[in-house]
Amino acid sequence: MNKNLVSVAALLLCASLAACNNAKSPDAVANDVAAARQKAGTQVADAQKDASKDVAAADSKVDDKTKDLDSAQAKGSYDVTMAKADGNHQIALEKCKALSGDAQSKCKDVADADYTAAKANAKAAETAQKP
Repeated sequence: MNKNLVSVAALLLCASLAACNNAKSPDAVANDVAAARQKAGTQVADAQKDASKDVAAADSKVDDKTKDLDSAQAKGSYDVTMAKADGNHQIALEKCKALSGDAQSKCKDVADADYTAAKANAKAAETAQKP
């Protein structure tokens, strides 16, 4: 009896394995291929859509960071230029002290005019650099 049971089980196993290797009809294969292509196309389209959204979001963050960086660089450049202008103005005023009378007054006027021009140039450069 065990021999018969083993034989039946072996026969069923062979039959089921043989059924797995049966070729599908060309129409069934064509339908399966078309369905797989459609699914793959949909997945690619969804992935591209998601990637585009991610790129757009990252791009807007980069734009904001770039604007912040540009503003910081413009302000830093302005601050450095103004520090130099302040220092040059103070040096010029100190040099004017060596003069007397009308010459000293004219020297201070020139120093003040140079300082005013330097401030205007620094402000214009800052404005040009800002986004």
